[in-house]
Amino acid sequence: MALDDAASAVRDGRAVVYPTETVYGLGADATDPDAVERVFALKDRPRDKPLSLGVPDVDAALEHTRPTDRAERFMRRFLPGPVTVVVERRPTLPDALTAGRDRVGVRVPDHDTALALLDRTPPLTATSANRSGASSVTRVADLDPRVRDGVAVVVDSGETPGTESTVVDPDRGVIHRRGAMADEIEAWLP
Repeated sequence: MALDDAASAVRDGRAVVYPTETVYGLGADATDPDAVERVFALKDRPRDKPLSLGVPDVDAALEHTRPTDRAERFMRRFLPGPVTVVVERRPTLPDALTAGRDRVGVRVPDHDTALALLDRTPPLTATSANRSGASSVTRVADLDPRVRDGVAVVVDSGETPGTESTVVDPDRGVIHRRGAMADEIEAWLP
């Protein structure tokens, strides 16, 4: 089964491609600096741009983050869903993931296959499965060959909707990137 193969690959420090309710993601063990570095290399992403943390639920996020009460209320309202919530990180997360910052984006996808994978793995990097600067991938057939050939497993779940997650810092009341559910999130923020 592709999910078991993907989970095994992640536990071995390798990267995988997985579907979400937005676009395809590029995942590796977010707590392993070497695995995180592999994701940066596959994406050709500048190291000063952080990656997000993918987890199966808010409680799992709390093991690696320190959200304020307001941020936790926001997380419990909007996650799982097409939202990346920026909160304070715990020291368990490597600096490589957060580009040395004290905050991290948390992603709990509203997608059965992604959640099944996240239930089988440590927290994953949650970043789109494209090379930096290229369009996000909604179909496995559109993966850049350098990404496809560089991962251990591609979990194909068909075409994804393609609207990226909204990135929000609920404590600062800031939407960093408008995406899915942006209007509903904006209404919650004041």
